[in-house]
Formats: sequence, C-alpha cells, structure tokens
Amino acid sequence: MDGVGDSSTVRRILLGSLLRRLREAKNISMREAGYHIRATESKISRLETGKVSFKERDVDDLLTFYGVTDGTERDQVLELVREANTLGWWHNFSEVLPSWFEAYVGLESAASVVRSYELQFVPGLLQCPEYVDAVVSANRTQTPAEIKRRIELRRRRQAALERESAPVLWVVLDEAALRRPIGGKEVMRAQVAHLIAQAQRPNITIQLLPYSVGAHAAEGGAFTLLRFAEADLPDVVYLEHLTGAQYIERAEDVEQYARAMDRISVDALHPEATLEALEKLLNP
Repeated sequence: MDGVGDSSTVRRILLGSLLRRLREAKNISMREAGYHIRATESKISRLETGKVSFKERDVDDLLTFYGVTDGTERDQVLELVREANTLGWWHNFSEVLPSWFEAYVGLESAASVVRSYELQFVPGLLQCPEYVDAVVSANRTQTPAEIKRRIELRRRRQAALERESAPVLWVVLDEAALRRPIGGKEVMRAQVAHLIAQAQRPNITIQLLPYSVGAHAAEGGAFTLLRFAEADLPDVVYLEHLTGAQYIERAEDVEQYARAMDRISVDALHPEATLEALEKLLNP
C-alpha cells in the first residue's frame, strides 16, 4: 500500500465524491438518501466527504436509489468500496497513533505535494534518527515499547520520500526550529547535516526563514498544505495543536494558507542560500 493510488484514505474520498455527484444529479437531498439506507443526513455527509468507512450494502442500495443500473458500473463502484475499506499500513500503529493524526498520515501518504511551514521543530519527514529519538523520548509518560513504535512510525512515514512515486516536499523552516537544542548540541549537528543531505534530493526543497525577516505572513503558526494528483481531491490544510488537529478543506480558507505559504517562500532564503546558512551552522 505504498503507492499514491493505493491509499485507502484517497479511495474513501474519491468514492464519497462519486456518490455525492450521483445524488446531486438526481436532485436527491442528503436527508432522503439517508432515509433510504436507514441512516441520518449526517452520515450521508460523512460518507460523501470520505470521513467514515463504507458498508457495501449501503452503497449498493444508494446506487439503486440513484438510478445506476449498469452492472459493470455498479461492480466498479463496489470494488472501490472494498479498496476504500482496506486498512492502510499506518493502522498497524493504531496503539500509538492518535485518532486525530491517523487521517493526516493517510493523506500525507497519498499527497503528490506536501508544503509545510514549521516553527518549533524540524518537520517529522526531515528528522534524522537522533532527532527523532530525542523528540519522541521527551514524552516521559510513554513506555519504552510505545517510544519504539512511535519512532518506527516516523521512519515509515519518511520512507515515502524514497519511493518511486515520492511526493514533492517543500519546507519553509523557521530559524527558531534550528536554534532550539533538541537532544543537545551533537543531536542538532546531526540534524543540520541531515537537512543538508536531504536538500540535495530532487523532490525536496528546504528554505530557511531567518529571524531577520521579522513579521511575516505565517505568524499564526505552523501548518501543512497537502495537494493531490487526483483531480477530485481538493487541497487540505493541516493544523496541529496540543490535544488534536484541524483539517481545513473550504476552498476560500485553503487559498489563504496557500497565499501565506507563497509569501513566506518569497521572504525565506533561496534554497541555495539556505544550504550556505546550514553549512555555517554546522561549521561556524
């Protein structure tokens, strides 16, 4: 399940979008559709946005209600249901994966472009092993087994950057993230060296946002913008806080974050200048 097209998260969203189009083409309300499968309007909404799993019987009933009678077309949709309900690799980490983060890992694994602004930490996809150990171990409420599993999860996410269909990763990293001594001086040296190495890869762009920039367009805090190759999948903005996360999908709101990302990318050091700055940090 490592390819973009194999992500169960993406399959759910595509299937939900297809059901919404079929319903709207027949001018059927969500309430009517819900009543037809003995469910609520809210459930239809969650199905159409890909937020819940699908029962094959419900989809079969909806296809009949929406007038889809062609056997081949019905079989294709029901096969999509089975694919959408297949658990992604990240479900093997359910014991250490918060429910609010589970959706993000699925979306990240399916994204064609990941653009991220980070303020406090080096983004998880770019953390070196020593830095990962230091960050994960900082939570003293975890058992050694949980710490090990969290480290495995992060490394599994990072492996996506090496696959044939690897996403484009474009990170704007605030200088504060490199000045915070996570794990101590030697760990930070290893992390800076890792960033220099990762920046050489063709699908990774790193820009440093120095203190000298002052106020900037992303003062509100860290965020990640996910884009997908599939035309039916809208961009998603991910915001994380202490006890949960927020997923922003409304086009007007996403556009504001996209503009903010564009502006800080202009304010930040050019990728080549970023490499020079990282080299100076490594060898002052």
